[in-house]
Amino acid sequence: MTQDTLTKGQSITFRKTMSVAEQGFFTGISGNLGGLYVDRRQAQSQGLADMAVFELAAGALFTTALSRLAGPGWRISAISFRFSRALVLGETVAATATLETVGDTLAFVLSGTVGDDTVIEGEASMASVSADV
Repeated sequence: MTQDTLTKGQSITFRKTMSVAEQGFFTGISGNLGGLYVDRRQAQSQGLADMAVFELAAGALFTTALSRLAGPGWRISAISFRFSRALVLGETVAATATLETVGDTLAFVLSGTVGDDTVIEGEASMASVSADV
């Protein structure tokens, strides 16, 4: 999309069920071997139904929504998340990005849900790639 076609209030949602495969890939990328994320018994001993999903892996779902909404001429310049609870493998996360401000940068409100529960809130801004050159 171009800046001329972007309007406040536009949103897009990307959904994904978090699986053992994503967990394995993210472990390899991050090197994080924290027990809640890689040891099912340890996660269950802490009261979780299964291993916890890496928060940044769940947060990465928003990058898909952001890039699909803004288009190829934009890159993430800032992003933040707040998680109200641990997410566990097998849950489907719906990551929604809603455009709040259109200008030299784009500002978004982020909301992640599992079923009817909001479990992630955040903000993101995107900058034009052409401004980087």
